[in-house]
Amino acid sequence: MARLAQTAGLTDIQQEILSTVRDFVDKEIIPVATELEHRDEYPQQIVDGLKELGLFGLMIPEEYGGLGESLLTYALCVEEIARGWMSVSGIINTHFIVAYMLKQHGTQEQKDHFLPRMAAGDIRGAFSMSEPGLGSDVSAITSKAVKDGEEYVLNGQKMWLTNGGTSSLVAVLVRSDEGHPEGTAPHKSMTTFLVEKEPGFGEVRPGLTIPGKIDKMGYKGVDTTELIMDGLRIPADRVLGGVTGRGFYQMMDGVEVGRVNVAARGCGVAQRAFELGVQYAQQRHTFGRPIAQHQAIQFKLAEMATKVEAAHAMMVNAARKKDSGERNDLEAGMAKYLASEYCKEVVEDAFRIHGGYGFSKEYEIERLYREAPMLLIGEGTAEIQKMIIGRRLLEEYRFQG
Repeated sequence: MARLAQTAGLTDIQQEILSTVRDFVDKEIIPVATELEHRDEYPQQIVDGLKELGLFGLMIPEEYGGLGESLLTYALCVEEIARGWMSVSGIINTHFIVAYMLKQHGTQEQKDHFLPRMAAGDIRGAFSMSEPGLGSDVSAITSKAVKDGEEYVLNGQKMWLTNGGTSSLVAVLVRSDEGHPEGTAPHKSMTTFLVEKEPGFGEVRPGLTIPGKIDKMGYKGVDTTELIMDGLRIPADRVLGGVTGRGFYQMMDGVEVGRVNVAARGCGVAQRAFELGVQYAQQRHTFGRPIAQHQAIQFKLAEMATKVEAAHAMMVNAARKKDSGERNDLEAGMAKYLASEYCKEVVEDAFRIHGGYGFSKEYEIERLYREAPMLLIGEGTAEIQKMIIGRRLLEEYRFQG
């Protein structure tokens, strides 16, 4: 069967990587995803398989033991993995964002120390911006770092930390007023700290507590947590890049990668929803024939497939723009916005095609129906994406009157 969402211009190596990942998804993820998701069980065996495939080092340069692949390759792998189970793609997403931030902004000592072990999957990364009262307003961060000799003391509460329990390295964004006088713009007085910790829950190092998993409607299996800092002492050499005040820009650079990732996840979930819908439509009979032969269902399938294709094309464009070294916040915002909205619509149409059975936990579409909404808010809501898109369009199309 011809597949939707094909990508032109891939190298032989990229095609081989994608073929390997697709085969892994079909054999190792799809058959067990729904059962593990219903139990909210961390997919350790799947993660071990990804580690064996070398996927934790996919974008890490070869000099540090990684595969040195592009953002496009990574995004296409995420698309395949999310097609199997979106939670698994979340496990590698925050890891890649931290590895990317280290590669782009870390000191040489930080790269040498962390990247080889991240490439091997021995260190798992997570990143933390959000706070309980923060929402989309990153400038309202209240967590704070205060210089004390050769260390910083961190205090505050962070929220919505993916991989909070299973990670061993967290990039944490906090306010740091040292060297930044009162009145400094908020985004110029933020710093990213590289916080090493033991995996698990409770007090994972002195001054740092991971209370436990947040119970979620969907996106289960992967651990989403809070992070509480109470007198957490971090050496000065664990400031990302070695200089305070650059954290906001470092995080936003990482979030652009994350938005391409969320777009890719939306594409993958939508593809799976289409596959389930078109398959069920040919199996289910009403009025003496498969429902796929009814025009109303054919129209629905046509709309679903078109949305899958459009979202995939925009995601690929955003990834390629970032790989070229160009600014891609416009393309990443558009891709994330469109892919997440289309994913929700395609999943709902597949749910409708299943009729009453779509409401049963025995059918995979029930899981997808609970997972899709997370993409509407992850890495920035639709409203935030539209703000970014609108501002960038006004920059590009400034009226000269």
